[in-house]
Amino acid sequence: MIIRVVPGQGARLEAPEDFKGFKVVVEGGLAGAALAAALGPAGRLDGAHIWVAQDWLRGASGLAGTATWDAGLAGMLGYAETKGWLEPGTGAIRGHIERG
Repeated sequence: MIIRVVPGQGARLEAPEDFKGFKVVVEGGLAGAALAAALGPAGRLDGAHIWVAQDWLRGASGLAGTATWDAGLAGMLGYAETKGWLEPGTGAIRGHIERG
């Protein structure tokens, strides 16, 4: 999954069925407060990472509720949990920022 953040467009989910790769691609030099604002409900900026809200991810996928997608997401979340990539309390998923 790729969460792409573009100035003036906000965040959008690409490759929602790719459960092996999870990252946030930030375009246009967005940083700091401008990046945090562009994320909107998708997530929260935390240094070199973004905590992506699971509810946003489900809604943005357009596939939530289908057995195959839900199972894939559950597997991805299970793996993320073993690595410490789920935020305690919120369950948000830590995504590494790449610059596009």
